[in-house]
Amino acid sequence: MDPFFVKAIQFILSLSFIIVLHELGHFIPARIFKIKVEKFFLFFDVKFALFKKKIGDTVYGIGWLPLGGYVKIAGMIDESMDTEAMAEEPKPWEFRSRPAWQRLIVMLGGVTVNIILALVIYSCIIGFYGEPFTSKEDLKNGFAVSPLMEEYGFQQGDKIIDVDGEPFQDQMMIGQYLMLRSVQTVEVQHDNSNMETLQLPDDIGMQLFKSGEMPGITFDRFPAKIDSIAADGAAAEAGLKITDRLKTINGHPFKYRSDVAYALQKNRDSVATVTFERNGRLLNKVLNIGDDQILGIYFSPENEDFKFERQKQYYPVGKSISKGVTYGYWKLHDYVAQFKFIFTAEGATQVGGFGAIAGLFPDTWDWLSFWETTAFISIALAFMNILPIPALDGGHVMFLLYEMITGRTPSDKFLEYAQIIGFFLILALVLFANGNDVYRWITGS
Repeated sequence: MDPFFVKAIQFILSLSFIIVLHELGHFIPARIFKIKVEKFFLFFDVKFALFKKKIGDTVYGIGWLPLGGYVKIAGMIDESMDTEAMAEEPKPWEFRSRPAWQRLIVMLGGVTVNIILALVIYSCIIGFYGEPFTSKEDLKNGFAVSPLMEEYGFQQGDKIIDVDGEPFQDQMMIGQYLMLRSVQTVEVQHDNSNMETLQLPDDIGMQLFKSGEMPGITFDRFPAKIDSIAADGAAAEAGLKITDRLKTINGHPFKYRSDVAYALQKNRDSVATVTFERNGRLLNKVLNIGDDQILGIYFSPENEDFKFERQKQYYPVGKSISKGVTYGYWKLHDYVAQFKFIFTAEGATQVGGFGAIAGLFPDTWDWLSFWETTAFISIALAFMNILPIPALDGGHVMFLLYEMITGRTPSDKFLEYAQIIGFFLILALVLFANGNDVYRWITGS
């Protein structure tokens, strides 16, 4: 099957699963508190529905617009904007007739279910598949570091011993720690086996982001050769061939795959000078790599037996649950932490919409990847939903907390206007994010 359709099917299945459970998070407490739920829909039924059936007081259905889902709770100002019903006297079974604490539980239900869902999935993954890690012994050549990280004492071939005084098991996580967590000290083992504790500034992640060198540490430090050359790339235009053997890039010796990025990061020019061997002769070429600094060369390991395998650690059920909860916590932490990059000129252009979310899924069907991605999306949607923006769950929660603290209930007219403003704000964000997806698709960036 075409990879596009594989991704699309996984995306729709995952999103449907998350949406149904999210809406159940609102539906169940509403029914417990004897609040009437008029509709329960997967996707939006603008003008018409693909399927609907009334059971009791509730119409269950599937809409045609796959941008989410909703439950329509009687006596609540929501996306339906049913102002006529709100103009009538409150009924005992309506949302607005219930105590504020009950309404708060109903509004927090969806986000709560999203978080619980993610934690359950992560616990099951760790219990069934184990927790993968890469020890420093597995990294035969150590990791590659960017020029900025060299300024703080890192060296090519380093391995991580501990971070902030805690033993560091999974070497693959160090980039994520640097970008999204407040790392103060890193003890490394240099290529000559000497140990050194390095100090890092609080804003190391932002420095890496703005320099374009993120995550600062990579694991592509393996002997490499030219595998293929892009037909319309800078290397092909300069006349390089697959059989050529690169020797230097901008004067920097080429041995490992990571030497390419390092040499370009050191120069930061729109052209790159490469030295290569062809038929026993050393030749030089100048490549017009542009502002994107793309050589148009693809590399593969020099040795065919090169392998990079992850180890796995397995735990009993109880430990798997605690590990899953911890893992979920850090997933949420890191997701929230990355917003500091989004609120920059460079970061705003990287915001993605539905295309970016679908791109998280692999090209081929893999249940482990499917569930990992589903758990991550569930956590991301929980955070986005709890933001204090009218029309989102967080907006309703904000007004309910105001009511509980002050004892004053916002007027229906105020809530209507807030709902409209929130709707258009969300619409603008959705259009912006998906516009970025379209732009990247058109430009190939």
